[in-house]
Amino acid sequence: MSRILFPLYGVVCYLIFFATFIYMIGFVHGFHFQLGSYYFVPVAIDFGNNTAPSAAAAFIINAALIGLFGVQHSGMARRGFKAVWTRILVPQAVERSTYVLASSVCLIVLFIFWQPMTGVVWSIQNEMLGQVLIAASLLGFGLLLVASFLINHFELFGLQQVYLHATGATARPIAFKSPGLYKLVRHPIYAGFLIFAWVTPVMTVGHLLFAMGSFIYVLIGMRFEERDLVNEFGDTYTQYQGRVRSLVPLPKGKA
Repeated sequence: MSRILFPLYGVVCYLIFFATFIYMIGFVHGFHFQLGSYYFVPVAIDFGNNTAPSAAAAFIINAALIGLFGVQHSGMARRGFKAVWTRILVPQAVERSTYVLASSVCLIVLFIFWQPMTGVVWSIQNEMLGQVLIAASLLGFGLLLVASFLINHFELFGLQQVYLHATGATARPIAFKSPGLYKLVRHPIYAGFLIFAWVTPVMTVGHLLFAMGSFIYVLIGMRFEERDLVNEFGDTYTQYQGRVRSLVPLPKGKA
């Protein structure tokens, strides 16, 4: 029975993630698409139905929403957590799909309860330059997506695991590799997301909080992730760290 239910569950989790992932573009940049009386992006960083009683309350709520996602997304990815919950609660085959679902739910909660903070930090008045910045931000989002396929998009989001369970196949041991973008930076997924979050023609206080929160999360999450990778791949990853920078594709000086 699990060979039917687990793949179905994995596909549903992936589709929820994909919808959330696409919605994030509209949420961050306020793309207010409308069909008849229905808005495809009814809530974004700078508009929505939520109104906090004060700027301080809006800051606290939004910071808590960012923190909720950060704790879930980084905490549930750690080996210790995965070892415990796959032993007592979640079957190994759907562990990654459940993680993806939990991350999507945290993002949906952030979208729903986000409090607009519309004070302007900067605003680019030149329309052409503004369009270039939007294109650059979307390029960062695309970079994130491409980077996920360079390693293994379907394993990263749980589909490979449920497929292997359904077919009774055994997963191959994970070997370290650094294809394409990973030869330029160690974390192109994080780099792409930061470009997406920071590059905008209009930076409001709320958008700045989201971008700063994303940056802090990346620094913390990257630290834990690198520790896990060193534990898994040993000297191979340590040497990779010595050759390639984490986020900015600049050459490393000789030690």
